[in-house]
Amino acid sequence: MTKVFNKVALSINAHPDDAEAWNAGALKLLKDKGYKIVIATMTGGDLGGCRMNMEETARVRFEEAKKAAAVLDAEYYTLGGVDGFLFDSKEFRLKVISLIRKVKAGVIFTHLSNDYHTDHRTTSNIVEAAAMVSSLDTVPVDEPPVEITPLLYHSSPLTLSDPLGSQIVPPHFYVDVTSVIETKKKMLGYHVSQIDLMKHMHKMDDFFGFVLQGNKNYGKMVGVEYAEVYWQHLGGGFQKDPQVQNDLKEFLINKI
Repeated sequence: MTKVFNKVALSINAHPDDAEAWNAGALKLLKDKGYKIVIATMTGGDLGGCRMNMEETARVRFEEAKKAAAVLDAEYYTLGGVDGFLFDSKEFRLKVISLIRKVKAGVIFTHLSNDYHTDHRTTSNIVEAAAMVSSLDTVPVDEPPVEITPLLYHSSPLTLSDPLGSQIVPPHFYVDVTSVIETKKKMLGYHVSQIDLMKHMHKMDDFFGFVLQGNKNYGKMVGVEYAEVYWQHLGGGFQKDPQVQNDLKEFLINKI
């Protein structure tokens, strides 16, 4: 029997607001192409609050993330890690495998392995390892295996540099998200808790504007107003079909 690609896009990131900041445009475009969207975070963003303890911060950010995900009619999951203290472990790999199988993901988005943030890098490693074995029936989780190893893609924050500031490998492709930027703004707008945090941490008066300026900067690189950047994980152990590139071909720039 021919195995059929499952049109479910799962965006797994470290913190609430990561999917909205780096990935929301492509997720909206894929939803418009008939994909089911699922958003998950490895942590609850527990440290990402001002004048709140970790438990209260996690509660607030959970509600913000649910509201943002609802803009895409997306399910939202958080996997129980602690913000700033996320480590690669068997426990978290199994949690991600279970989620991939539960939602029957066909495409997965996550951070780059050399992202600026340690939680992002850890998330990338966990997701890569989990995705690679999610179709194997020997993995000790309750959910049945997915039929096809999910396609894995990496998104980027707002600079194309590694943790030491060096230039990273150029993106495999850019996605023109100009037509869906209002959806991205709406999703970002639910993460109100991050406004004060970014003022405190980074002296950043306009967090949402900073994110959107990053998308404008990417857009300038390829001649559109707003863009997001992506890499497909083309290493051993993964399918290499350019599914996202084909489904978003009218929005794609600089395809490899």
